[in-house]
Amino acid sequence: MNKIIILNGPNLNLLGEREKSQYGTFTLKDIEKNCNDYATKNNIKLTLFQSNLEGELVDKIQSSRSNQDGLIINAGGYTHTSVAIHDALKILKIPIIELHISNIYNREEFRHKSLISKVAKGIICGFGANGYIMSLNAMKKILVK
Repeated sequence: MNKIIILNGPNLNLLGEREKSQYGTFTLKDIEKNCNDYATKNNIKLTLFQSNLEGELVDKIQSSRSNQDGLIINAGGYTHTSVAIHDALKILKIPIIELHISNIYNREEFRHKSLISKVAKGIICGFGANGYIMSLNAMKKILVK
Protein backbone atom coordinates (compact mmCIF):
# COMPACT_ATOMS: atom_id res chain seq x y z
CA MET A 1 0.00 0.00 0.00
CA ASN A 2 1.48 3.34 -1.07
CA LYS A 3 1.54 6.13 1.48
CA ILE A 4 0.83 9.58 0.04
CA ILE A 5 0.50 12.88 1.86
CA ILE A 6 -1.35 15.93 0.54
CA LEU A 7 -0.30 19.23 2.08
CA ASN A 8 -2.46 22.35 1.75
CA GLY A 9 -1.13 25.78 2.63
CA PRO A 10 -2.59 29.08 3.77
CA ASN A 11 -6.18 30.11 3.07
CA LEU A 12 -7.14 26.77 1.53
CA ASN A 13 -9.19 26.14 4.67
CA LEU A 14 -11.47 28.94 3.38
CA LEU A 15 -12.28 27.34 0.02
CA GLY A 16 -15.95 27.79 -0.74
CA GLU A 17 -15.89 31.26 0.82
CA ARG A 18 -13.03 33.03 -0.93
CA GLU A 19 -12.74 34.14 -4.54
CA LYS A 20 -15.41 31.79 -5.83
CA SER A 21 -14.78 32.99 -9.39
CA GLN A 22 -11.22 31.71 -9.07
CA TYR A 23 -11.67 28.65 -6.83
CA GLY A 24 -15.29 27.60 -7.16
CA THR A 25 -17.73 26.73 -4.40
CA PHE A 26 -16.23 23.46 -3.18
CA THR A 27 -14.71 23.36 0.30
CA LEU A 28 -11.52 21.76 1.55
CA LYS A 29 -13.73 19.16 3.28
CA ASP A 30 -15.29 18.33 -0.13
CA ILE A 31 -11.83 17.88 -1.62
CA GLU A 32 -10.69 15.74 1.32
CA LYS A 33 -13.73 13.48 1.00
CA ASN A 34 -13.09 12.99 -2.74
CA CYS A 35 -9.42 12.26 -2.07
CA ASN A 36 -10.22 9.79 0.71
CA ASP A 37 -12.74 8.01 -1.53
CA TYR A 38 -10.13 7.77 -4.30
CA ALA A 39 -7.51 6.50 -1.86
CA THR A 40 -9.80 3.80 -0.51
CA LYS A 41 -10.64 2.55 -4.01
CA ASN A 42 -6.97 2.56 -5.03
CA ASN A 43 -5.32 1.00 -1.98
CA ILE A 44 -3.56 4.21 -0.93
CA LYS A 45 -2.90 5.20 2.67
CA LEU A 46 -3.63 8.92 2.48
CA THR A 47 -2.65 11.62 4.93
CA LEU A 48 -4.21 15.08 4.58
CA PHE A 49 -2.81 18.17 6.26
CA GLN A 50 -3.59 21.88 6.04
CA SER A 51 -1.92 24.77 7.82
CA ASN A 52 -1.73 28.52 7.48
CA LEU A 53 1.67 28.41 9.20
CA GLU A 54 4.84 28.00 7.17
CA GLY A 55 6.75 26.26 9.98
CA GLU A 56 4.04 23.64 10.44
CA LEU A 57 4.20 22.82 6.71
CA VAL A 58 8.01 22.57 6.90
CA ASP A 59 7.73 20.23 9.91
CA LYS A 60 5.23 18.02 8.04
CA ILE A 61 7.47 17.92 4.95
CA GLN A 62 10.47 16.96 7.06
CA SER A 63 8.58 14.19 8.83
CA SER A 64 7.48 12.82 5.43
CA ARG A 65 11.09 11.79 4.73
CA SER A 66 10.67 8.56 6.63
CA ASN A 67 6.97 7.75 6.52
CA GLN A 68 5.61 8.64 3.05
CA ASP A 69 6.13 7.32 -0.47
CA GLY A 70 4.95 10.48 -2.26
CA LEU A 71 4.00 14.06 -1.47
CA ILE A 72 1.49 16.36 -3.17
CA ILE A 73 1.60 20.01 -2.17
CA ASN A 74 -0.66 22.98 -2.78
CA ALA A 75 1.39 25.54 -0.89
CA GLY A 76 -0.98 28.40 -1.68
CA GLY A 77 0.74 31.78 -1.40
CA TYR A 78 3.89 30.14 0.01
CA THR A 79 4.50 28.72 -3.49
CA HIS A 80 5.84 32.11 -4.52
CA THR A 81 7.66 33.16 -1.36
CA SER A 82 8.88 30.30 0.82
CA VAL A 83 12.52 29.38 0.55
CA ALA A 84 12.01 27.30 3.72
CA ILE A 85 9.38 25.10 2.04
CA HIS A 86 11.56 24.80 -1.08
CA ASP A 87 14.54 23.73 1.05
CA ALA A 88 12.50 21.18 3.02
CA LEU A 89 11.10 19.67 -0.19
CA LYS A 90 14.58 19.54 -1.71
CA ILE A 91 15.68 17.20 1.10
CA LEU A 92 13.02 14.61 0.25
CA LYS A 93 13.95 11.52 -1.73
CA ILE A 94 10.31 10.78 -2.60
CA PRO A 95 8.37 12.13 -5.61
CA ILE A 96 6.72 15.53 -5.23
CA ILE A 97 3.81 16.92 -7.24
CA GLU A 98 3.06 20.65 -7.12
CA LEU A 99 -0.67 21.37 -7.27
CA HIS A 100 -2.75 24.51 -7.80
CA ILE A 101 -6.51 24.80 -8.11
CA SER A 102 -6.28 27.79 -10.44
CA ASN A 103 -3.93 28.30 -13.37
CA ILE A 104 -1.24 30.40 -11.74
CA TYR A 105 -0.04 31.54 -15.18
CA ASN A 106 -3.42 33.16 -15.94
CA ARG A 107 -3.24 35.26 -12.78
CA GLU A 108 -1.17 38.10 -11.36
CA GLU A 109 2.46 38.28 -12.48
CA PHE A 110 3.83 37.51 -8.99
CA ARG A 111 2.04 34.12 -9.07
CA HIS A 112 3.96 33.05 -12.19
CA LYS A 113 7.09 32.29 -10.13
CA SER A 114 7.10 29.08 -8.12
CA LEU A 115 9.84 28.15 -5.69
CA ILE A 116 8.46 24.61 -5.63
CA SER A 117 8.55 23.73 -9.33
CA LYS A 118 12.27 23.02 -9.45
CA VAL A 119 11.98 20.29 -6.83
CA ALA A 120 8.72 18.79 -8.09
CA LYS A 121 8.40 15.84 -10.47
CA GLY A 122 5.47 17.64 -12.10
CA ILE A 123 2.88 20.38 -11.77
CA ILE A 124 -0.90 20.22 -12.05
CA CYS A 125 -2.70 23.55 -12.17
CA GLY A 126 -5.91 25.07 -13.45
CA PHE A 127 -8.24 22.07 -13.15
CA GLY A 128 -10.06 23.15 -10.00
CA ALA A 129 -10.79 20.56 -7.34
CA ASN A 130 -10.28 17.84 -9.97
CA GLY A 131 -6.57 18.60 -9.79
CA TYR A 132 -6.39 16.74 -6.48
CA ILE A 133 -7.63 13.48 -8.01
CA MET A 134 -5.43 14.08 -11.06
CA SER A 135 -2.46 14.47 -8.70
CA LEU A 136 -3.28 11.30 -6.79
CA ASN A 137 -3.64 9.39 -10.04
CA ALA A 138 -0.33 10.74 -11.33
CA MET A 139 1.43 9.90 -8.06
CA LYS A 140 -0.02 6.39 -8.10
CA LYS A 141 1.47 5.87 -11.57
CA ILE A 142 4.83 7.35 -10.56
CA LEU A 143 5.03 4.99 -7.58
CA VAL A 144 4.32 1.92 -9.72
CA LYS A 145 7.53 2.44 -11.73
